[in-house]
Amino acid sequence: MHSHHEPAQHGHGGDGHGHQGHSDHGHGGSHGNPEDLDAYIARLEDPARDEWQRPDAVVAALGLRRGQTVGEIGGGPGYWSLRLARKVGPAGRVYAVDVEPRLLEVLRQRLEERKVGNVTPVLGLPEDPLLPVASCDLVLLVNAYHHLPDGPAYLRRLARALRRGGRIVNADFHKRETPVGPPVEERVSREEFLAGARRAGLVPVAEHGFLSYQYCVTLRLRRALRRR
Repeated sequence: MHSHHEPAQHGHGGDGHGHQGHSDHGHGGSHGNPEDLDAYIARLEDPARDEWQRPDAVVAALGLRRGQTVGEIGGGPGYWSLRLARKVGPAGRVYAVDVEPRLLEVLRQRLEERKVGNVTPVLGLPEDPLLPVASCDLVLLVNAYHHLPDGPAYLRRLARALRRGGRIVNADFHKRETPVGPPVEERVSREEFLAGARRAGLVPVAEHGFLSYQYCVTLRLRRALRRR
């Protein structure tokens, strides 16, 4: 959720082309001038991204129902938030968390222009999403985990935001060279992520393999599984 290098200037979770702005969000940094911000958003929303990110397939795989509440970490300008908002419908809610105020301002403008009323922008902290306790049926991170200063601690905070039976879904780049994404040395491998999740009291319950460059893992609280 933080960025390093060029991405470090930008958001929390992204994606990027080449090894340049790899995040959709950005924890921690500023975008310099408006031209930088515009260029960053353009990279995030390049139509070529959809070919490998497969956003509609990802959202479908989440198994969301209308009326549910989703937290999205690294909300950025709305690449995921707007899709999630359509999925949960007007009775649902999306908390779009980002640490970059100007990206959230872009999101607010888009929500107003498109008359989307079920997305709430949230200005989070690099170490805390500031989501309401027990508010979310699902929390989604895409290309965000590798930016976090302390991933397991952040996952524990996300777990507090889950309702009973809630899930955390993390998609992030494999720790190997891929045509898009951050430098390999900045990535967090699937195995390292799962080890951190276990330290946070979370266990994997599902995994999707349809993304070419990313792993996609669903987690639940270990104690929630024991209650069932």
